[in-house]
Amino acid sequence: VMRRNPFGMDICCRKGSRSPLQELYNPTQVSLSNTAILHQIRRDQVTDTCRANSVSSRKRRVLTPNDLKHLVVDEDHEMIYCYVPKVACTNWKRVMMVLTGRGKYSDPMEIPANEAHVSSNLKTLNQYSIPEINHRLKNYMKFLFVREPFERLVSAYRNKFTQKYNTSFHKRYGTKIVRRQRKNATQEALRKGDDVKFEEFVAYLIDPHTQREEPFNEHWQTVYSLCHPCHIHYDLIGKYETLEEDSNYILQLAGVSNYLKFPTYAKSTRTTDEMTTEFFQNISSLHQTQLYEVYKLDFLMFNYSVPSYLKLE
Repeated sequence: VMRRNPFGMDICCRKGSRSPLQELYNPTQVSLSNTAILHQIRRDQVTDTCRANSVSSRKRRVLTPNDLKHLVVDEDHEMIYCYVPKVACTNWKRVMMVLTGRGKYSDPMEIPANEAHVSSNLKTLNQYSIPEINHRLKNYMKFLFVREPFERLVSAYRNKFTQKYNTSFHKRYGTKIVRRQRKNATQEALRKGDDVKFEEFVAYLIDPHTQREEPFNEHWQTVYSLCHPCHIHYDLIGKYETLEEDSNYILQLAGVSNYLKFPTYAKSTRTTDEMTTEFFQNISSLHQTQLYEVYKLDFLMFNYSVPSYLKLE
């Protein structure tokens, strides 16, 4: 039996009301305007960082459709979400499926995680024509979520290299990392690639060879490169540290907060600051410094201070 979504009408037909963009920049509620100030500060931080670092990259790159494949479009609520793996992106994709599903889904948590990552379930900006892309970038509310860069990196490592079920990652990246970073690797390690150490992963990331060979996998690619915040003006920058407040604020701006809340979930397996500190204990100060350079723009742009556990050269 198909469960009818009681909010189907609200979800699909919000035309005529104010858009999230209008609500963000000209809030009608006091509660919204206080939060708006915080997001203005975050936007300014991004703008200032882009400006300060543009000297080094004088050639202004023109974005290609391929650069827009992480930007999920919600036509009904006029919103664009750039997803960043390891920053609650599964739950945000679930929420986007509820928002764009026109009543097909009502509870984000009833959508299986693997279903949320099926690309055909959500429409991305690279599927539109150039004029349509420009129109949406100008008129839709654009948002993304960020996380402390090294915490996100450790989270990606734990998920992709320490879980036995992630065999495709072990085969594709693990075997390559072992081959390149491990002296006297066993035949089994070279074949399976399922026991990559964090130190080897870091060495792989800072290896110039890696940078030249292929773009980073999206799970450890910088937010700067995934969402292009210096080329695309994001109206809202949510943070993993304030995930629920920021997410529900976005749903409030979209006018759906009376029936849609961002899912809260168990924090038991979540990568924490303490855990990250531990992972970095065995990384040499030279490698820490080189790794910081790779993620430096993400630290600066989203106002994350240099972690106290780092021993930078």
